[in-house]
Formats: sequence, structure tokens, C-alpha cells
Amino acid sequence: MNSHEAWQRAKQCFPGGVNSPVRAFRSVGMDPIFIKSAYGCYITDIEGNKYVDYVGSWGPMILGHANEEVIEAVKKAAENSLSFGAPTLGETELAELIKTAFPHMERMRFVSSGTEATMSAIRIARGFTNKPYIIKIDGGYHGHSDSLLVSAGSGVATFAIPGCPGIPDSIAANTLVVPFGNSEAIKQCFEKYENKIACIIVEPVCGNMGVVLPTKEYLNDLRKYCTDNGSILIFDEVMTGFRACFGGVGQLYGITPDMTCLGKIVGGGMPLAVYGGKQEIMQFVAPDGPVYQAGTLSGNPVAVAAGLTTLKIIKRDKNFYKNLEKKSSQIIKAMSETASNYNFDVVCNSCLSMFTMFFQSEEVNNYDDAKKSNTEIYAKFFRGMIKEGIYIAPSQFEANFVSIKHDDQAIEKTQAALNKVFSSL
Repeated sequence: MNSHEAWQRAKQCFPGGVNSPVRAFRSVGMDPIFIKSAYGCYITDIEGNKYVDYVGSWGPMILGHANEEVIEAVKKAAENSLSFGAPTLGETELAELIKTAFPHMERMRFVSSGTEATMSAIRIARGFTNKPYIIKIDGGYHGHSDSLLVSAGSGVATFAIPGCPGIPDSIAANTLVVPFGNSEAIKQCFEKYENKIACIIVEPVCGNMGVVLPTKEYLNDLRKYCTDNGSILIFDEVMTGFRACFGGVGQLYGITPDMTCLGKIVGGGMPLAVYGGKQEIMQFVAPDGPVYQAGTLSGNPVAVAAGLTTLKIIKRDKNFYKNLEKKSSQIIKAMSETASNYNFDVVCNSCLSMFTMFFQSEEVNNYDDAKKSNTEIYAKFFRGMIKEGIYIAPSQFEANFVSIKHDDQAIEKTQAALNKVFSSL
């Protein structure tokens, strides 16, 4: 069976034949690729085609696929049963390790997805502050809960409008949407809705409009406005946590949020995420407090084993991030310089081991900037790279990820593919 046949079969079971929309490859004009296996920095499809992988299951495979220690830890955990629905020692050990990286997460709660983490953090922020409104960033993605799956209306600082059918206007109206990097819009929100804003939720480095970086001044402004107005600053580091350092973007920029949401790497590739923050905030979570949040499979022992082992491996290697940055720099430089050599306008935004190559000439500092990219050329570029055995994000508006297993051979193969694809374009 080839991928096309597999997709036709899957369409009889799933909407679009997939279990998450980006997997359908619609924005790049291809049938989706069905994967059979992965090892190191390579994935192999059901037809036996092998690709250098820059998706990495959308981030968590920072150690590469099928790391032997992680797989062994998962096997060992599974031998004791797949789930208990009861506390385990592993949960606490993982939480203690996370606290060493994110000291402000004095208390935390494990969940099974990034969507659960951000949804729960916002509920806690509203419960703690007793305020109704939240601020999110235009183009920022924090999962598919109703309050967050919204888009900007007209104006700089505005009520949101439902981003898809099924979200009532009354729910969307409690979310204010502002452009990334625009401190003035944040100021306007706090002035217009005085004492009514529960929180700001933001990816400190955006990853779901493509990689877009903040200025330190902007993050400082977010911190100041929240502090001055009794609101909660939530950093969504589901994607960036443990990607930039053994901690998060907040550490790199010297900004401490009140709450943080983590995912991806803390589960080592298994469904696991976490939200947490200052004790005074987290004591509002049931059973200690009145804000209810629960999950039958939260802190699943197999997922905890994968995440705990992953973080231990990263932490024990003093040169881990130095080596990862070196690999990432080589790849990002190759993409940017090759495009330039063939006279293509590209902007390559990166945050260490995360990057996006936008097909445009202007800087990309927010979602409006990102939308100027030439998505038709990106689709052709994607199809060319796939043909040459390089698997990048199947959307212009997503991040790519480098793992510690991207070796010289993989980088050389990528460079050769870049030359061939850009010359054909």
C-alpha cells in the first residue's frame, strides 16, 4: 500500500483522512505522507522512502527519534501497566526536575495536551483574579479551546471574532486580540477594560505563525502591564520550553511570568503537558481551591517515563545546547544563503533550534508580516524538498525543528537538496 492508497482508506474513517488538520498537506498541494518508522533524524514512510526530518513530531524529538534510553524507559514503565488513574512517584520526580528549570512554577498540574494546559491556565487566571477578559496575540496559537480559537476583529486592540463555526460570539467576546510586539495595543486594552483583564497569554517566541521573535522591551512591557493591573502573565512555552535552554524563553530574556504552560519535550514524544506557576495562584486549583480541573490520564506513567528520561539526558550533557545550536546554525545558514544564491527573497527567522524560512523580502515581526509570504512558492519548495528526501513543515506558517541527531551527513543531504530545489524553482 502506498501513501495515496492509505489516505483514501483513512478518509473513510477520519475528516480529511487525518487526525490533525496540518497533516493533510492541503496548503502544499500534496497527498499526506504516511509514516512507518523513525530513527535519529530520519523518518521512513510506508513506501520505504527515507527523509531527513525537520518536523520532529512538531518539536518534542529534540533527542532524535527512538532514543534508546527513552524507549527503554517507556518499555519498563509499560511492563507495570499503561495507566493507574492514581498518583505515582514518577510524576513528582518529573515535576521536581521541571521546577529546577522553571523556578517560578512552584506548583504545577500535569495534563495530556498543550490545549488542556493553556485552557486550564486561563481558567485559573480568571478564577484567581475574578476578572472576565483575556488578551491573546493575533496569529498566536494556544490550542483549540473556544476562548483561544479566535481571530482579530478590526482595529489595533479589539474584541475577537470566532475563528471557526461552533464558537459562540459571547465566548469570543471575552478575548481581546492584539498584534504581536505592539505594546501600545496592550496599553489600550488595559485602559479601556480597566480592572477587567484576567491575563495575557503569549508565546514569548511565536511558533505558529512561523517563528517570530520578540524584543526584550516588549516582554518587559507585558510584565509591567500585568503587574500594574493585577493581571496574570502566562507564557505559552509548549513549543519553546527546553528548546532554547534548560528552561524557557523567559530565562533567555530575563522575564519571569506568573504562569507557564509546557508540552512537547516534557513528554518526550508522548501525550503530556503541564501548566503551573506561583503557589498563591495554583492554590486555587481543586482540590486545594475552588477552580476545577481534572484528567483521568493526567500524569500517565508511560508518558512521564518518556519525559523524565528525555530531560535527564538533556540536563546531564553540559554541551547539549551548544552542540544543538551549532547544528541549527549550519542548517539555517545553508537555507538562507542558498536561497540568496539563487536570487530568492527569503527571511529566515530562528530561535536557536527552531526556524522558519519565509518567502518574502520584508522582516517578519508579527502575523500581518507573515501573511505577506509567497505561499505558492513555499508549496513548490516543499514538494521539491520532499522529492529530494527532506521533510520540512507542510505549511509556511509553522516552525521547523532541529534535533541533536542531525549529523553532518544529514546536513550535507539538506544542502544538496536546497541547491537542486532552488535551481529548479
